[in-house]
Amino acid sequence: MAEKARLYLLDTNVLMHDPTAMFRFAEHDIFLPMIVLEELDRSKKGVSEVARNVRQASRFLGSMMRPGDKLENGVPLNEPEGLNLKAGTGRLYFQTEKLDNGGDLVGDRGLADNEILLAALSLSRKFPDKQVILVSKDINLRIKATIHGIVAEDYHNDRALDDLSLLYTGLRELDNSFWDAHATRDSWTEEGRTYYRMARQADDEWYPNQCLRLAGDNGLEALVRKVDNDSIVLEVAQDYRRTQSEVWGIQARNPEQNFALNLLMDPDIDFLTLLGTAGTGKTLLALAAGLAQTLDEKIYREILMTRATVSVGEDIGFLPGTEEEKMTPWMGALTDNLEVLTESDNDGGDWGRAATNDLLASRIKIRALNFMRGRTFLSRYLIIDEAQNLTPKQMKTLITRAGPGTKIVCLGNIEQIDTPYLTETTSGLTFAVDRFKHWRHAGHVTLRRGERSRLADFASETL
Repeated sequence: MAEKARLYLLDTNVLMHDPTAMFRFAEHDIFLPMIVLEELDRSKKGVSEVARNVRQASRFLGSMMRPGDKLENGVPLNEPEGLNLKAGTGRLYFQTEKLDNGGDLVGDRGLADNEILLAALSLSRKFPDKQVILVSKDINLRIKATIHGIVAEDYHNDRALDDLSLLYTGLRELDNSFWDAHATRDSWTEEGRTYYRMARQADDEWYPNQCLRLAGDNGLEALVRKVDNDSIVLEVAQDYRRTQSEVWGIQARNPEQNFALNLLMDPDIDFLTLLGTAGTGKTLLALAAGLAQTLDEKIYREILMTRATVSVGEDIGFLPGTEEEKMTPWMGALTDNLEVLTESDNDGGDWGRAATNDLLASRIKIRALNFMRGRTFLSRYLIIDEAQNLTPKQMKTLITRAGPGTKIVCLGNIEQIDTPYLTETTSGLTFAVDRFKHWRHAGHVTLRRGERSRLADFASETL
Protein backbone atom coordinates (compact mmCIF):
# COMPACT_ATOMS: atom_id res chain seq x y z
CA MET A 1 0.00 0.00 0.00
CA ALA A 2 1.43 3.37 -1.04
CA GLU A 3 2.25 5.81 1.73
CA LYS A 4 -0.10 8.78 2.03
CA ALA A 5 1.15 12.19 0.98
CA ARG A 6 1.93 14.38 3.97
CA LEU A 7 0.51 17.80 4.77
CA TYR A 8 2.36 19.59 7.57
CA LEU A 9 0.50 22.18 9.62
CA LEU A 10 2.95 24.53 11.36
CA ASP A 11 2.30 26.09 14.76
CA THR A 12 3.29 29.71 15.31
CA ASN A 13 6.08 28.84 17.75
CA VAL A 14 7.87 26.81 15.06
CA LEU A 15 8.30 29.89 12.86
CA MET A 16 9.15 32.00 15.91
CA HIS A 17 11.91 29.54 16.70
CA ASP A 18 13.17 28.99 13.13
CA PRO A 19 11.89 31.29 10.35
CA THR A 20 13.34 28.91 7.72
CA ALA A 21 11.21 26.01 9.01
CA MET A 22 8.77 26.13 6.08
CA PHE A 23 11.61 25.23 3.68
CA ARG A 24 12.78 22.18 5.63
CA PHE A 25 10.08 19.64 4.71
CA ALA A 26 11.49 18.62 1.30
CA GLU A 27 8.73 17.54 -1.11
CA HIS A 28 5.85 17.80 1.38
CA ASP A 29 3.18 20.52 1.48
CA ILE A 30 2.84 23.11 4.27
CA PHE A 31 -0.36 24.66 5.65
CA LEU A 32 -0.59 27.86 7.70
CA PRO A 33 -3.91 28.62 9.47
CA MET A 34 -5.14 32.21 9.69
CA ILE A 35 -4.53 32.28 13.46
CA VAL A 36 -0.81 31.63 12.84
CA LEU A 37 -0.56 34.65 10.55
CA GLU A 38 -2.40 36.76 13.14
CA GLU A 39 -0.07 35.63 15.93
CA LEU A 40 2.96 36.38 13.76
CA ASP A 41 1.59 39.85 13.07
CA ARG A 42 1.11 40.51 16.81
CA SER A 43 4.66 39.41 17.61
CA LYS A 44 6.61 41.26 14.91
CA LYS A 45 7.34 44.41 16.93
CA GLY A 46 10.33 44.71 19.24
CA VAL A 47 14.05 43.99 19.28
CA SER A 48 13.94 40.50 20.78
CA GLU A 49 15.16 37.48 18.85
CA VAL A 50 11.58 36.20 18.60
CA ALA A 51 10.46 39.48 16.97
CA ARG A 52 13.39 39.33 14.53
CA ASN A 53 12.53 35.73 13.62
CA VAL A 54 8.89 36.68 13.06
CA ARG A 55 9.86 39.53 10.76
CA GLN A 56 12.19 37.23 8.83
CA ALA A 57 9.43 34.61 8.47
CA SER A 58 7.08 37.32 7.18
CA ARG A 59 9.68 38.43 4.63
CA PHE A 60 10.03 34.83 3.43
CA LEU A 61 6.26 34.60 3.03
CA GLY A 62 6.20 37.88 1.14
CA SER A 63 8.98 36.78 -1.22
CA MET A 64 6.92 33.76 -2.31
CA MET A 65 3.87 35.84 -3.24
CA ARG A 66 3.45 36.69 -6.93
CA PRO A 67 0.88 39.05 -8.51
CA GLY A 68 -2.16 37.12 -9.61
CA ASP A 69 -1.50 34.06 -7.44
CA LYS A 70 -4.61 32.16 -6.39
CA LEU A 71 -3.81 31.32 -2.79
CA GLU A 72 -6.40 28.55 -2.64
CA ASN A 73 -4.14 26.63 -5.05
CA GLY A 74 -1.08 27.21 -2.89
CA VAL A 75 2.24 28.82 -3.80
CA PRO A 76 5.54 27.08 -4.58
CA LEU A 77 7.97 26.84 -1.67
CA ASN A 78 10.71 28.70 -3.51
CA GLU A 79 13.79 28.65 -1.32
CA PRO A 80 15.32 32.11 -0.80
CA GLU A 81 18.90 32.57 -1.97
CA GLY A 82 21.61 31.87 0.59
CA LEU A 83 19.82 29.21 2.66
CA ASN A 84 21.58 26.31 0.89
CA LEU A 85 18.81 23.86 1.77
CA LYS A 86 17.78 20.79 -0.17
CA ALA A 87 15.40 21.93 -2.89
CA GLY A 88 11.84 20.70 -2.40
CA THR A 89 8.77 20.37 -4.59
CA GLY A 90 6.11 21.10 -1.98
CA ARG A 91 3.63 23.96 -1.90
CA LEU A 92 2.55 26.39 0.79
CA TYR A 93 -1.19 26.65 1.51
CA PHE A 94 -3.01 29.31 3.52
CA GLN A 95 -6.41 29.12 5.18
CA THR A 96 -8.75 30.77 2.68
CA GLU A 97 -12.12 29.66 4.05
CA LYS A 98 -13.92 29.36 7.34
CA LEU A 99 -13.16 26.16 9.17
CA ASP A 100 -15.86 23.64 9.99
CA ASN A 101 -15.83 22.43 13.60
CA GLY A 102 -17.81 19.35 12.76
CA GLY A 103 -18.52 18.84 16.44
CA ASP A 104 -15.14 17.16 16.89
CA LEU A 105 -13.28 19.85 18.82
CA VAL A 106 -13.23 19.46 22.60
CA GLY A 107 -12.37 22.72 24.33
CA ASP A 108 -12.72 26.48 24.01
CA ARG A 109 -12.94 27.57 20.37
CA GLY A 110 -11.52 30.99 21.30
CA LEU A 111 -8.07 29.73 22.25
CA ALA A 112 -5.34 30.08 19.61
CA ASP A 113 -4.10 26.53 20.19
CA ASN A 114 -7.61 25.18 19.70
CA GLU A 115 -7.98 27.20 16.48
CA ILE A 116 -4.84 25.48 15.19
CA LEU A 117 -6.19 22.12 16.32
CA LEU A 118 -9.50 22.87 14.58
CA ALA A 119 -7.59 23.57 11.38
CA ALA A 120 -5.89 20.16 11.65
CA LEU A 121 -9.26 18.43 12.15
CA SER A 122 -10.80 20.25 9.19
CA LEU A 123 -7.87 19.37 6.94
CA SER A 124 -8.15 15.70 7.92
CA ARG A 125 -11.81 15.66 6.78
CA LYS A 126 -11.14 17.71 3.64
CA PHE A 127 -8.13 15.65 2.48
CA PRO A 128 -8.73 12.04 3.52
CA ASP A 129 -6.02 10.92 1.08
CA LYS A 130 -3.35 12.92 2.95
CA GLN A 131 -1.77 12.42 6.36
CA VAL A 132 -2.14 15.69 8.27
CA ILE A 133 0.73 16.22 10.73
CA LEU A 134 0.74 19.04 13.28
CA VAL A 135 4.24 20.37 14.04
CA SER A 136 4.55 22.32 17.27
CA LYS A 137 7.09 23.13 19.99
CA ASP A 138 4.21 23.17 22.50
CA ILE A 139 3.96 19.76 24.17
CA ASN A 140 0.48 20.51 25.54
CA LEU A 141 -0.85 21.20 22.04
CA ARG A 142 0.74 17.98 20.83
CA ILE A 143 -1.03 16.08 23.62
CA LYS A 144 -4.40 17.66 22.73
CA ALA A 145 -3.83 16.82 19.06
CA THR A 146 -3.15 13.19 19.93
CA ILE A 147 -6.37 13.08 21.98
CA HIS A 148 -8.26 14.20 18.85
CA GLY A 149 -6.56 11.60 16.66
CA ILE A 150 -4.19 14.04 14.91
CA VAL A 151 -0.55 13.04 14.41
CA ALA A 152 1.61 15.62 16.21
CA GLU A 153 5.38 16.02 16.16
CA ASP A 154 8.01 18.27 17.65
CA TYR A 155 10.14 20.33 15.27
CA HIS A 156 13.36 18.32 14.90
CA ASN A 157 15.36 20.26 12.31
CA ASP A 158 16.76 22.60 14.96
CA ARG A 159 18.55 19.77 16.76
CA ALA A 160 22.31 19.53 16.60
CA LEU A 161 22.11 15.88 17.68
CA ASP A 162 19.43 13.22 17.89
CA ASP A 163 20.56 12.25 21.37
CA LEU A 164 22.70 14.02 23.96
CA SER A 165 24.77 10.89 24.49
CA LEU A 166 26.24 11.48 21.00
CA LEU A 167 27.69 14.86 22.03
CA TYR A 168 31.46 15.12 21.60
CA THR A 169 33.14 15.05 25.02
CA GLY A 170 36.61 16.15 23.88
CA LEU A 171 38.23 13.39 25.94
CA ARG A 172 39.11 9.85 24.93
CA GLU A 173 40.23 7.21 27.43
CA LEU A 174 42.60 4.61 25.97
CA ASP A 175 44.24 1.46 27.30
CA ASN A 176 47.67 -0.01 26.58
CA SER A 177 46.40 -1.77 23.46
CA PHE A 178 46.45 1.65 21.80
CA TRP A 179 50.24 1.42 21.47
CA ASP A 180 49.95 -1.97 19.77
CA ALA A 181 47.27 -0.89 17.28
CA HIS A 182 48.90 2.47 16.53
CA ALA A 183 52.60 1.99 15.91
CA THR A 184 54.82 4.96 16.69
CA ARG A 185 56.30 6.22 13.44
CA ASP A 186 58.30 9.10 14.80
CA SER A 187 58.94 11.18 17.92
CA TRP A 188 60.65 14.53 18.46
CA THR A 189 60.98 17.49 20.80
CA GLU A 190 60.19 21.04 19.76
CA GLU A 191 60.34 24.12 22.02
CA GLY A 192 60.35 21.90 25.10
CA ARG A 193 57.29 19.88 23.99
CA THR A 194 57.35 16.18 23.08
CA TYR A 195 55.51 14.94 19.99
CA TYR A 196 54.63 11.49 18.63
CA ARG A 197 53.43 10.57 15.16
CA MET A 198 51.17 7.52 15.41
CA ALA A 199 49.67 5.30 12.70
CA ARG A 200 45.95 5.85 12.18
CA GLN A 201 43.45 3.07 11.57
CA ALA A 202 40.98 3.60 8.72
CA ASP A 203 37.91 3.27 10.95
CA ASP A 204 39.29 5.44 13.77
CA GLU A 205 37.79 8.93 14.10
CA TRP A 206 40.01 11.63 15.55
CA TYR A 207 39.53 15.35 16.04
CA PRO A 208 42.06 18.20 16.29
CA ASN A 209 42.93 19.11 19.90
CA GLN A 210 41.15 16.02 21.22
CA CYS A 211 42.36 15.08 24.70
CA LEU A 212 43.78 11.57 25.20
CA ARG A 213 44.43 9.82 28.48
CA LEU A 214 46.36 6.57 28.25
CA ALA A 215 45.98 4.12 31.11
CA GLY A 216 49.00 2.37 32.52
CA ASP A 217 51.99 3.07 34.72
CA ASN A 218 52.99 6.25 32.93
CA GLY A 219 49.43 7.62 32.79
CA LEU A 220 50.30 9.65 29.70
CA GLU A 221 48.10 12.64 28.87
CA ALA A 222 48.30 13.99 25.34
CA LEU A 223 46.53 16.22 22.80
CA VAL A 224 45.84 15.39 19.16
CA ARG A 225 47.52 18.23 17.30
CA LYS A 226 47.23 17.04 13.70
CA VAL A 227 45.00 14.53 11.92
CA ASP A 228 46.12 13.10 8.57
CA ASN A 229 44.64 10.33 6.45
CA ASP A 230 47.05 7.68 7.76
CA SER A 231 48.54 9.22 10.91
CA ILE A 232 47.93 11.49 13.90
CA VAL A 233 50.36 13.74 15.74
CA LEU A 234 50.18 13.72 19.56
CA GLU A 235 51.62 16.34 21.87
CA VAL A 236 52.32 15.40 25.47
CA ALA A 237 50.20 17.69 27.65
CA GLN A 238 51.85 20.04 30.09
CA ASP A 239 51.22 19.17 33.74
CA TYR A 240 49.50 22.11 35.43
CA ARG A 241 49.05 20.14 38.66
CA ARG A 242 52.50 21.12 39.86
CA THR A 243 53.20 24.31 41.81
CA GLN A 244 55.85 25.49 39.34
CA SER A 245 53.31 25.28 36.48
CA GLU A 246 50.35 26.96 38.18
CA VAL A 247 48.33 29.54 36.24
CA TRP A 248 47.70 32.78 38.20
CA GLY A 249 47.99 30.78 41.41
CA ILE A 250 45.63 28.01 40.22
CA GLN A 251 46.63 24.36 39.80
CA ALA A 252 44.65 21.67 38.02
CA ARG A 253 43.10 19.14 40.40
CA ASN A 254 42.13 16.42 37.94
CA PRO A 255 42.97 15.31 34.37
CA GLU A 256 40.03 17.19 32.81
CA GLN A 257 41.08 20.46 34.43
CA ASN A 258 44.65 19.86 33.27
CA PHE A 259 43.47 19.40 29.67
CA ALA A 260 41.32 22.53 29.99
CA LEU A 261 44.31 24.62 31.09
CA ASN A 262 46.41 23.23 28.23
CA LEU A 263 43.82 24.45 25.73
CA LEU A 264 43.09 27.70 27.57
CA MET A 265 46.79 28.62 27.61
CA ASP A 266 47.33 27.72 23.95
CA PRO A 267 47.26 30.92 21.85
CA ASP A 268 46.64 28.82 18.71
CA ILE A 269 43.18 27.85 20.07
CA ASP A 270 40.74 30.59 19.08
CA PHE A 271 37.55 28.95 20.32
CA LEU A 272 37.11 26.73 23.36
CA THR A 273 34.02 25.22 24.99
CA LEU A 274 33.99 23.94 28.56
CA LEU A 275 31.03 21.88 29.73
CA GLY A 276 30.47 20.69 33.26
CA THR A 277 28.15 20.68 36.23
CA ALA A 278 28.32 23.21 39.06
CA GLY A 279 31.65 23.26 40.86
CA THR A 280 33.82 21.70 38.17
CA GLY A 281 35.93 24.89 37.89
CA LYS A 282 34.89 26.20 34.47
CA THR A 283 34.81 29.91 35.36
CA LEU A 284 37.83 29.78 37.67
CA LEU A 285 40.05 28.11 35.06
CA ALA A 286 38.88 30.43 32.26
CA LEU A 287 39.51 33.54 34.38
CA ALA A 288 42.92 32.37 35.62
CA ALA A 289 44.09 31.63 32.08
CA GLY A 290 42.68 34.95 30.86
CA LEU A 291 44.45 36.96 33.54
CA ALA A 292 47.74 35.16 32.95
CA GLN A 293 47.63 35.84 29.20
CA THR A 294 46.31 39.40 29.53
CA LEU A 295 48.39 40.79 32.39
CA ASP A 296 51.51 38.61 32.34
CA GLU A 297 51.99 37.50 28.72
CA LYS A 298 50.28 40.56 27.14
CA ILE A 299 48.61 38.41 24.47
CA TYR A 300 45.20 40.06 24.90
CA ARG A 301 44.28 43.67 25.66
CA GLU A 302 41.53 42.92 28.15
CA ILE A 303 39.04 40.33 29.31
CA LEU A 304 35.39 40.67 28.32
CA MET A 305 32.70 38.67 30.09
CA THR A 306 29.05 38.30 29.13
CA ARG A 307 26.14 35.94 29.72
CA ALA A 308 22.48 35.46 28.89
CA THR A 309 20.40 37.32 31.46
CA VAL A 310 17.90 34.57 32.22
CA SER A 311 16.51 34.55 35.76
CA VAL A 312 16.33 31.34 37.78
CA GLY A 313 13.33 32.57 39.79
CA GLU A 314 11.07 35.61 39.75
CA ASP A 315 12.41 38.71 38.02
CA ILE A 316 13.39 41.57 40.37
CA GLY A 317 12.49 44.29 37.87
CA PHE A 318 14.61 46.95 36.19
CA LEU A 319 18.11 47.59 37.52
CA PRO A 320 19.59 51.09 37.84
CA GLY A 321 22.96 52.31 36.63
CA THR A 322 25.23 51.91 33.63
CA GLU A 323 25.47 48.82 31.42
CA GLU A 324 28.19 47.35 33.63
CA GLU A 325 26.27 48.16 36.83
CA LYS A 326 23.11 46.54 35.44
CA MET A 327 25.09 43.39 34.61
CA THR A 328 26.77 43.16 38.03
CA PRO A 329 23.99 41.08 39.69
CA TRP A 330 24.29 38.56 36.86
CA MET A 331 28.05 38.29 37.31
CA GLY A 332 28.22 36.83 40.79
CA ALA A 333 30.37 33.99 39.43
CA LEU A 334 32.95 36.53 38.26
CA THR A 335 33.11 38.23 41.65
CA ASP A 336 33.33 34.95 43.56
CA ASN A 337 36.13 33.60 41.40
CA LEU A 338 38.09 36.86 41.49
CA GLU A 339 38.10 36.58 45.28
CA VAL A 340 39.68 33.13 44.95
CA LEU A 341 42.26 34.42 42.47
CA THR A 342 43.29 37.37 44.66
CA GLU A 343 43.10 35.85 48.15
CA SER A 344 46.54 34.30 47.75
CA ASP A 345 48.07 37.74 47.22
CA ASN A 346 49.08 38.28 50.84
CA ASP A 347 52.57 39.70 50.28
CA GLY A 348 51.32 43.27 49.97
CA GLY A 349 48.69 43.06 52.71
CA ASP A 350 45.38 44.90 52.42
CA TRP A 351 46.87 47.69 50.32
CA GLY A 352 48.37 45.18 47.91
CA ARG A 353 45.10 43.31 47.53
CA ALA A 354 43.22 46.57 46.96
CA ALA A 355 45.70 47.58 44.25
CA THR A 356 45.35 44.15 42.63
CA ASN A 357 41.56 44.41 42.65
CA ASP A 358 41.72 47.88 41.06
CA LEU A 359 44.05 46.54 38.35
CA LEU A 360 41.78 43.60 37.63
CA ALA A 361 38.72 45.85 37.51
CA SER A 362 40.41 47.98 34.86
CA ARG A 363 41.22 44.96 32.67
CA ILE A 364 38.00 42.94 33.08
CA LYS A 365 34.92 44.40 31.39
CA ILE A 366 31.35 43.16 31.76
CA ARG A 367 29.19 43.51 28.67
CA ALA A 368 25.51 42.85 28.07
CA LEU A 369 24.60 40.28 25.45
CA ASN A 370 21.87 42.58 24.10
CA PHE A 371 24.38 45.08 22.65
CA MET A 372 26.83 42.72 20.95
CA ARG A 373 25.38 42.92 17.43
CA GLY A 374 27.58 44.91 15.07
CA ARG A 375 30.64 44.99 17.34
CA THR A 376 34.13 43.68 16.53
CA PHE A 377 36.51 42.63 19.31
CA LEU A 378 40.22 42.95 18.56
CA SER A 379 42.76 41.03 20.69
CA ARG A 380 40.23 40.35 23.43
CA TYR A 381 39.71 37.35 25.69
CA LEU A 382 35.94 36.85 25.63
CA ILE A 383 34.25 34.61 28.21
CA ILE A 384 30.63 33.65 27.52
CA ASP A 385 29.15 32.30 30.75
CA GLU A 386 25.93 30.25 31.01
CA ALA A 387 26.17 29.64 27.26
CA GLN A 388 23.64 26.79 27.46
CA ASN A 389 20.88 29.45 27.52
CA LEU A 390 21.89 30.85 24.12
CA THR A 391 20.12 29.90 20.93
CA PRO A 392 22.21 28.86 17.92
CA LYS A 393 21.58 32.28 16.34
CA GLN A 394 22.72 34.11 19.46
CA MET A 395 25.82 31.92 19.61
CA LYS A 396 26.59 32.72 15.97
CA THR A 397 26.11 36.43 16.64
CA LEU A 398 28.65 36.34 19.48
CA ILE A 399 31.26 34.18 17.78
CA THR A 400 31.21 36.28 14.61
CA ARG A 401 32.12 39.35 16.70
CA ALA A 402 35.68 38.00 17.04
CA GLY A 403 38.35 40.03 15.28
CA PRO A 404 42.05 39.21 14.82
CA GLY A 405 43.77 37.97 17.98
CA THR A 406 40.55 37.32 19.93
CA LYS A 407 39.89 34.12 21.87
CA ILE A 408 36.38 33.03 22.84
CA VAL A 409 35.72 30.67 25.75
CA CYS A 410 32.16 29.34 26.18
CA LEU A 411 31.18 27.95 29.58
CA GLY A 412 27.99 26.13 30.44
CA ASN A 413 26.06 23.22 31.85
CA ILE A 414 23.50 21.86 29.39
CA GLU A 415 21.61 20.28 32.27
CA GLN A 416 20.63 23.77 33.49
CA ILE A 417 18.78 25.33 30.56
CA ASP A 418 16.37 28.10 31.61
CA THR A 419 15.35 29.44 28.18
CA PRO A 420 11.89 28.43 26.86
CA TYR A 421 11.85 26.12 23.83
CA LEU A 422 15.56 25.31 24.22
CA THR A 423 16.56 21.75 25.02
CA GLU A 424 19.85 19.95 25.54
CA THR A 425 19.98 19.03 21.84
CA THR A 426 18.94 22.46 20.50
CA SER A 427 21.05 24.72 22.72
CA GLY A 428 23.52 27.01 21.02
CA LEU A 429 26.26 25.54 23.19
CA THR A 430 25.51 22.05 21.87
CA PHE A 431 25.62 23.39 18.32
CA ALA A 432 28.99 25.04 18.96
CA VAL A 433 30.52 21.87 20.41
CA ASP A 434 29.30 19.75 17.51
CA ARG A 435 30.12 22.17 14.67
CA PHE A 436 33.62 23.19 15.85
CA LYS A 437 35.01 19.76 16.72
CA HIS A 438 36.63 19.36 13.27
CA TRP A 439 38.36 22.78 13.28
CA ARG A 440 42.05 22.78 14.17
CA HIS A 441 41.82 26.07 16.07
CA ALA A 442 39.02 24.90 18.39
CA GLY A 443 38.92 22.66 21.43
CA HIS A 444 36.44 21.17 23.86
CA VAL A 445 36.62 19.59 27.31
CA THR A 446 33.80 18.11 29.39
CA LEU A 447 34.61 18.54 33.09
CA ARG A 448 33.08 15.75 35.14
CA ARG A 449 34.53 15.99 38.62
CA GLY A 450 33.35 18.68 41.02
CA GLU A 451 35.99 20.51 43.04
CA ARG A 452 33.87 23.09 44.87
CA SER A 453 33.20 21.26 48.14
CA ARG A 454 32.05 17.88 49.39
CA LEU A 455 28.63 19.41 50.13
CA ALA A 456 28.28 20.73 46.53
CA ASP A 457 29.44 17.41 45.08
CA PHE A 458 26.97 15.43 47.16
CA ALA A 459 24.10 17.81 46.30
CA SER A 460 24.94 17.66 42.59
CA GLU A 461 24.75 13.85 42.64
CA THR A 462 21.71 13.33 44.87
CA LEU A 463 19.32 16.28 44.43
